[in-house]
Amino acid sequence: MFYFWRRALVFPFTLLLISLLLWAVAGALPAVLFFGIFLLVRLLFHLHQLALLENWLADPETRPVPDGAGLWEGVFARLNRMMRLQRKEHEQHTAALQHLQQATSALPEGVVILDGADHIEWCNPLAEQHFGLDGVRDIGQQITYMARQPEFVQYLTMHDFSEPLVLRGARKDGPTLSIKLVPYSDHKKLLISRDITSFERIETMRRDFVANVSHELRTPLTVVNGFVETLCDMPSLENDMARRALRMMGEQTQRMEHLVGDLLTLSKLDNALNALQEGIVEVPALLRALYQEGNSLSGGRHSLRLELESNCNLLGNAEELRSAFGNLVSNAIRYTPQGGEIVLRWQEQDGQPAFSVQDSGLGIAPQHIPRLTERFYRVDHSRSRETGGTGLGLAIVKHVANRHQARLEIASEEGKGSIFSIMFPPKRRLPLA
Repeated sequence: MFYFWRRALVFPFTLLLISLLLWAVAGALPAVLFFGIFLLVRLLFHLHQLALLENWLADPETRPVPDGAGLWEGVFARLNRMMRLQRKEHEQHTAALQHLQQATSALPEGVVILDGADHIEWCNPLAEQHFGLDGVRDIGQQITYMARQPEFVQYLTMHDFSEPLVLRGARKDGPTLSIKLVPYSDHKKLLISRDITSFERIETMRRDFVANVSHELRTPLTVVNGFVETLCDMPSLENDMARRALRMMGEQTQRMEHLVGDLLTLSKLDNALNALQEGIVEVPALLRALYQEGNSLSGGRHSLRLELESNCNLLGNAEELRSAFGNLVSNAIRYTPQGGEIVLRWQEQDGQPAFSVQDSGLGIAPQHIPRLTERFYRVDHSRSRETGGTGLGLAIVKHVANRHQARLEIASEEGKGSIFSIMFPPKRRLPLA
């Protein structure tokens, strides 16, 4: 800065000094004329340099920085260095962006960047295939103009992105996509899509296999169980070993029938084409019936209590809810030792209808709780065999809860018992007519 001012002040001081000397030698008029002419020349010089600067600013990307003269030489030199540095940084940023685009293009998922108003800012080639986009033409377009399925539009407007959306193609042979929206800085979103057509096909084959095998097993099991019961009731059967064998055969065939029944129930709940048939479910009446069935199943070995703290009904499927509630009640009876207490409770918590079963059983260790709803998962295999459980009851409960937008909550402590609760959303609450 000091160097600049020193150079800037040299000319006016020199001009002033020459003008004063000329005044002393030739008089005032020649001195004033000399001073004015040199100021005009200096002004024209600066105007010329400004014209060069203006010409360069009109297209700084392609035109070189002027060389300049005098004070302008240093200014243009600094501009030239700044432009070189800017071009270098721009090249680095461009290379980094290209590298990022190449990396995202190689991802096995489709990626779309959306702004705060859900306009497309960028997409990779796989996203172009999934949504029928053009990476150049569709930039700036609303994403709902490209993907118009009602499920996707609703998912986008609900702003609840905790779970992915499964989007099936409009055509029968179209791909099935799993879509996830990830919000990030300044209201922007990442739309991530994955083609799960093969996975869906495998899941369909698995469900069909389980359903078909279960159907095929049901008939022979019914026949075998019928003949076993007939043989057990024959008065001429006097061999104790044969009676014990037939009794065990009957117990195992009944257990197999229960297993087949649960598999068929799960297969039905798994079927995406099986839409939820909703109606008014009179929960208090349903729980009174389950309470009577629970007493019969317990056979007086437990103390059962029914607490109806709410009289509200539910909007849902009565058959599915009966299956879910019944599984929780039968599990509590199976895994609670004789003399234990079981409480069936229907209540409302913060406007949410809730059904819970509380028992005084052995309780469950914390590491087992997250896996209880897995199919065939057993905390204790020996206890499950003794009680006759299929290992599918809680899986059925979870599926039914999900179909009713409810959640299954499990609280348990070893040695103190467990509480299994189904929390329903307020929108499913129906007041008494």
